[in-house]
Amino acid sequence: MNDYLESLFSLKGKVALVTGGSRGIGEMIAEALVRAGARVYIVARKTAPCEATAERLRAFGECIAIGADALTEEGIQSLKSDIGSRENHLDVLVNNAGTAWVEPVDTFSERAWDRVMDLNVKSPFFIAQAFLSLLEAHASKDSPSHIINIGSIAAYTGNTSAFSYGPSKAAIHQLTRVLADELAPRHIHVNAIAPGFFPSELTAPYLADEQQKNAMIEDIPAKRIGTPEDIGALAIAIATNRYMLGSIIPIDGGASLG
Repeated sequence: MNDYLESLFSLKGKVALVTGGSRGIGEMIAEALVRAGARVYIVARKTAPCEATAERLRAFGECIAIGADALTEEGIQSLKSDIGSRENHLDVLVNNAGTAWVEPVDTFSERAWDRVMDLNVKSPFFIAQAFLSLLEAHASKDSPSHIINIGSIAAYTGNTSAFSYGPSKAAIHQLTRVLADELAPRHIHVNAIAPGFFPSELTAPYLADEQQKNAMIEDIPAKRIGTPEDIGALAIAIATNRYMLGSIIPIDGGASLG
């Protein structure tokens, strides 16, 4: 059984890059990929927290921290150059870096709107573009490379007072489909994960309020929030699959059913 599971889900010898990998869902996915055997690069704007996370994950395998700003063209090109100087190919790119902005509708600013859209939609496209040659380098019909975009069930359910967040995640879902069709001939498979309620910086205010936390959990059919193992297992399954393209996979305990 172990040999069978190894043949299906091992990432030994693979190289992965996770943006926003120093915390939250990015850290959860990075840990899963490391534990599955991949050499994982995690990227964050703040170098010190990124290195601290990489140090923790090195207990399970290879993890390298890189400080870069995925919001700027200069940052993306610097990241491309850094990875390119270390690797001749890339097997898995996880576009996780993102943000939200909560503010009343009467005062919600253009600056807030643009920042969310830029980091959640524009940046993943240009990061994917920057790494196409590395993603294509070792890819084949029987061993494709993978881009995993991180969306959200907020694309379906809305998100009160975060007016650009849900639309940005709906956009990344659609971008996933468009890129999947475009890149399939190059053996780069593009899919997206749409998480529900997981512990992260974005959800920390809800978790801190016990009454609000319990009320949210009560609305989730599974009656709990997501764990690192939940989303990590899904990321490994996508990164080792050879036939999945353009899929948007909710992982939300059934929260989007209602």
